[in-house]
Amino acid sequence: MRAAAATLRIGPRGWAFRLARLYTRLLDRAAPRLRRAARRNLEFAMPELTAAQREELIDGVFASLGRVLAALARFPSVSRENVGEWIRYEGFEHFEAAKRKGRGVLFATAHLGNWELSAFAHALMAEPMHVVVRPLDNPLLDGWLERRRRLSGNQVIGKKESARKILRTLAANEAVGVLIDQNASPQEGVFVEFFGRKACAHAGLAKLAARTGAAVIPGFALWRPEENRYVLRFYEPVAITGDAAADTQRLHARLEEIIREHPDQWLWIHRRWKTRPEGEAPIYD
Repeated sequence: MRAAAATLRIGPRGWAFRLARLYTRLLDRAAPRLRRAARRNLEFAMPELTAAQREELIDGVFASLGRVLAALARFPSVSRENVGEWIRYEGFEHFEAAKRKGRGVLFATAHLGNWELSAFAHALMAEPMHVVVRPLDNPLLDGWLERRRRLSGNQVIGKKESARKILRTLAANEAVGVLIDQNASPQEGVFVEFFGRKACAHAGLAKLAARTGAAVIPGFALWRPEENRYVLRFYEPVAITGDAAADTQRLHARLEEIIREHPDQWLWIHRRWKTRPEGEAPIYD
């Protein structure tokens, strides 16, 4: 990974994107289970697509992943002076309004667009934040990634230690980013409608928001090819009622809308619908 990152730091950014696309093509060939999972997800969630449309969309997913890798590789050279070449804001007023309320901000984000760059750039363009992550299985790779995430001043909160640290962070009127699109076990989550199918989702963000009064803002760094850069889009806060299941459903309904607008930028290679309701057969081999 260090060697790949070194090659992606050479030359102009366009060259890095093309080289990263080559790397993700190799990943596609070396790990065919990823494309198999994406095909199954699309058959399950977007059955209206033809087989050719699904393959084209999956190609776009790997291209999007390549842009994520290229950005990660260049984090050491991204600064307040040049971050605008990579990304700009839309909807920043939602973050400003939430900060004025003084209860902290929960960014409800996902593996959509460039989730690594969104948090990294926000620290440079506005203020550092905390990001909740699940440590990678490989400790060396996990350490490499965490060091990069911290370069712009952000702090990393491990998933197993998240609740107490998140409460302290929100009490200080700071922001926390949480990925909401990962599969949850039945013990951890609630079932929601997602692309017309039951998906098990973590309800922790909704519970924390109800407890603290923090604003819940969906936010994603979405690629704009016409600008050759990302737009970090903050959407209107999602209303929190205190009903964890209903609030989690509301969050996923908003997420689905945004994914449908940018389907090739979501990580369809993740086995999102792995946990099934009791008595329902698995959908993956």
